[in-house]
Parts: sequence; C-alpha cells; structure tokens
Amino acid sequence: MPLFSTVAGFSLFGLASRFGQLSIQRKNLFTNPGGHLVAMGVFGYAGYWAHKWEIRSGELLAEKKQEILERRQQALAHADQKASSALEGIH
Repeated sequence: MPLFSTVAGFSLFGLASRFGQLSIQRKNLFTNPGGHLVAMGVFGYAGYWAHKWEIRSGELLAEKKQEILERRQQALAHADQKASSALEGIH
C-alpha cells in the first residue's frame, strides 16, 4: 500500500503541476488530456523511484548501524583486554 500511495501522490502532484503550467499560460485546462497523462506518468515514475530509494536507504542505514555496533564491541573488548593485561603487570 505505501508504494501505491507514493506513486499516486506523485502522480497527483504531476497533474497539479500540469494544471499550474497551463493556468500560467492561460490555456484551457482540458484541451490536451494526453499531456496530463504524460505529466502524471513521469511524476508517478519519480514517485516509484523515491519509494525504492527510501527502502534502500533504510537498509543501508541499518547495515551501517550494525557495523558501528560491531566496531564498538571490538573496541571495548580490546580496551578490556588491554586493561586486564595492565593489571596483571601490577600484581
């Protein structure tokens, strides 16, 4: 459902931009419905790719967070090992 709503939202924005373009030119809004369909298709396609990018960027962020967590755990383990070896040298 989120994909459909994103594509539909972008398509409606494309239709609104087409109406805005024609109103600036002071032309009849309903003379060329093919232009409306092209605008809606182009903006809908942009919405599709925006949705795909949103999913992919979420995956990239999750991977990066996991990498950072692993590095922190390794750093803590290394620091703990270093501290315990320093304590062994004192005794």
